[in-house]
Amino acid sequence: MDILQYVFFQRALIAGMLAAVACGMVGVYIVVRRSVFLADGISHAAFGGIGLAVYLGWSQLLLGGLLASLAMAVGVGLAGLRTRLREDSVIGILWVMGMALGFVFIYKAPPKNLLGVSVNSLFFGNILYIRESDLYFMAILCAVIIVVVLLLFKELVAVSFDEEYARISGVRTGVLSLVLLGLVALTVVLLINVVGVFLVVALLTIPAAMAGLFTYNLRKMMILAIVLGAVFCLGGLFVSNAFDLPSGATIVLLAGSGFGVSFIGKRMWVRLTTVKEGTPPTTIQG
Repeated sequence: MDILQYVFFQRALIAGMLAAVACGMVGVYIVVRRSVFLADGISHAAFGGIGLAVYLGWSQLLLGGLLASLAMAVGVGLAGLRTRLREDSVIGILWVMGMALGFVFIYKAPPKNLLGVSVNSLFFGNILYIRESDLYFMAILCAVIIVVVLLLFKELVAVSFDEEYARISGVRTGVLSLVLLGLVALTVVLLINVVGVFLVVALLTIPAAMAGLFTYNLRKMMILAIVLGAVFCLGGLFVSNAFDLPSGATIVLLAGSGFGVSFIGKRMWVRLTTVKEGTPPTTIQG
C-alpha cells in the first residue's frame, strides 16, 4: 500500500469517491428513464466545449466541457418541448457537431495552448493526473448535484417514472426535465476526468443498472449505486496500479464484469428458488 503515500493517488481516490456519488445519484434517473443515449450524447458534445477551452487557452478545460454539456442539455430539452423534432435525432446531431467542433478547435489551437493537453486522456480519462484545482471543480459540481437531488427528489422521481401522469398531477414536467438534463450534464463533466469522454456512459449506467437488479426502491437504488460506484472506482485504481493498466478502462471493465456476474448470479438464484417452489423454470421472465 505504498502507493497511498503519493499525493497524486490520494487525489485520484478522492476523485473516485466524488464520481461514485454523482454517478450513483444521477445514473439511477438515467436508467429508470431509459435515457442512456442522451447521457452518451452529452458526453460527446462536451468535447466541443473542451476543444474551445483548449483553443482559448483556459486553464480549466472542464469549464468548457460544462458549458457545452449544459448547452446541449438545454437544446435537447427545448427541442422536445417546443418542436416536433425527435429527441434522438436532436441528440445525434448535437453529438456529432460537438465532436467535430472539438477536433477543429484543437487542430487550430496555438501550439502553446496544447502543452500538457492529451487528447487520449480526454477520451479515456486521466484520473491519476488530476490537479488540485480539478478536485475543487469536481467537488463543486458534486455538491450542486447532491443539493438539487435532495431538494427535488420526489418531483424527479415522478418525471422519471411517468412523465405524462406527473403532468396531469400538476407537476411542472418541462422545467423538471430541464433540471434533470442539467444534472446529467454536470455528472458527465465530473466523470470526464475519471474515465474520459468515451467511457462516461458506462460509469453512469452500470452501477445504477446493477443496483436495479436487487431493489426497486429508488432511494435504496441510489445508495447501492453509490456504493457500487465507489467499489468500481477505487477497486479499478488499485487493480490498474497493480497490473500497470489504464485506470479509466480498468474501472469500466471492473464495473462491467461486476454487472455480468451479478446478472448471471441473480438469474441462477431465481431459477433455483423457483424450482424449489415447484414452479416450472420456463415461466421465469428476464
